[in-house]
Amino acid sequence: MAKPIVAVVGRPNVGKSTLFNKIIGKRLSIVDDTPGVTRDRIYGDAEWLGRKLMMVDTGGIEPKTDDIILSSMRAQAQLAIDTASVIIFVTDLKSGVTAADMDVAAMLQKSGKPIVLCVNKCDKIGETPLEFYEFYNLGLGDPIAVSSVHGHGTGDLLDAVLSHIPEEEFEDSEEEIINVAIIGKPNAGKSSLINKIAGEERSIVSNIAGTTRDAIDTRIEKNGVKYNFIDTAGLRRKSKVEDKIEKYSVLRAKMAIERADVCVIMIDGTDGFTEQDSKVAGLALEQGKACIIAVNKWDAVEKDGTTMDSFRKKLMVDFSFMPYAPILFISAKTGQRVDRLFELIKYVNEQNTMRISTGMLNDILADATARVQPPTDKGKRLKIYYMTQASTKPPTFVCFCNKAELFHFSYQRYLENQIRSTFGLEGTPVRFVIRERGDK
Repeated sequence: MAKPIVAVVGRPNVGKSTLFNKIIGKRLSIVDDTPGVTRDRIYGDAEWLGRKLMMVDTGGIEPKTDDIILSSMRAQAQLAIDTASVIIFVTDLKSGVTAADMDVAAMLQKSGKPIVLCVNKCDKIGETPLEFYEFYNLGLGDPIAVSSVHGHGTGDLLDAVLSHIPEEEFEDSEEEIINVAIIGKPNAGKSSLINKIAGEERSIVSNIAGTTRDAIDTRIEKNGVKYNFIDTAGLRRKSKVEDKIEKYSVLRAKMAIERADVCVIMIDGTDGFTEQDSKVAGLALEQGKACIIAVNKWDAVEKDGTTMDSFRKKLMVDFSFMPYAPILFISAKTGQRVDRLFELIKYVNEQNTMRISTGMLNDILADATARVQPPTDKGKRLKIYYMTQASTKPPTFVCFCNKAELFHFSYQRYLENQIRSTFGLEGTPVRFVIRERGDK
């Protein structure tokens, strides 16, 4: 059973994201005083009185608008409302009840969901200001005075939320799930892929570069395996990361990679490999994540009998720093090979978490050192006493030797290749830690 979903909705700039961040206890939503900064739904875990909730921050609802981004935001908010157990409707004490608030209230009442009315920006402690009572006109019951900046009233708000959720909706068990970050430069088709997978307009898709500003999550179950897809804002070149909001987004993409088990690096098949793709992949490599290179828009590439083969060979040169990453040619638009992507994600995740026994590792080590002698320097030869696996995600091997400086990178690469030829370890980097144990 999933956690009950609580959607935080309201018109732009009433303080939804600040409230959301306060409740979940971390800065997950981008907070800026530019209206419309939160464009998509953002999920975060919260806990109150021992009960776990899934909070959803939404883009501000503008009920009457022709603007393409704003109307997409409205659609996203509607999706959040449809999936929520309870809705927190956030209003702003300072601006009072506006016509837009009335429209949003009418829209929420149609949903038939329990609504908790939050009057935000009640920052002064003491007597309730007269303006507060005007919010009764929205016809949504007793409003709750809250200061999302200071945290006043958030306890009362969450008490009201819990009162609307039946006991059986709360989950007990922690489920196993593969977290997948979809990363790549803007407009490579990341959001389109997630929408294809989810079968709903989960991320705003538009051909305006940089539309997805936040990392957002989509949970899917396929063939008995649970996946959580994290869509990230496209990573731009640093020179273009000028405005503050974009800077946040780059940080968010890095955080998404950190949270992921598997990274799908999206390449635009019509553009081919770019320097940005290399940087994106570098971030995933640094963090030791299992990786898949997905070449998107393959339906739009003019092909003959050798196109895929020559494209693959070129990519293997371009991604020579991660030769272990499998390459898959897909089309998010048509769904071509998307099923194969699921299989690959599951497979590389298993490889990334693989454990190899010390006995097996030392058999490989004995065989490898017999075939190729360890290097020497000034008459001193490297001796590797034994090897053991210290951790997974990525598989990390500790080698105990007589002198660490003799353990050249090239010999590490040779040992890595020997381990890979035996155990596969496809899609995952391999790390070595070299320890000196003194001469014997």
